Amino acid sequence: MKLPAQFRGLAFLDLAIALDISDILKGVTKILVSVDEKLLARLDRAAKRAGLSRSAYLARLVERDLDSELGPGADPEVRQALADMQRMFRENPPPPDFDWTKAIRKMRDSR
Repeated sequence: MKLPAQFRGLAFLDLAIALDISDILKGVTKILVSVDEKLLARLDRAAKRAGLSRSAYLARLVERDLDSELGPGADPEVRQALADMQRMFRENPPPPDFDWTKAIRKMRDSR
């Protein structure tokens, strides 16, 4: 489909405003997700093979996972490991002023 002459050369945002497509994302919430670069590359390849956008592919995966009857917590060994971790944090709590976000970023950036 060829754009009418008056729209050619417009930046995407200007084009979106000119065509009044402001409602195309109604009901859609944007999120920010941190993902390892290699995993992101795999995700993008899989989405492309499926003919979907990254967002549509992720939405499909999330929906499939949420609709599944059993999650990892159904495994008794996983439940035990989670219980052990919860106990460990209860028995060894971090200091009251501990900043989890700062600690996670420090670990991430040290790689």
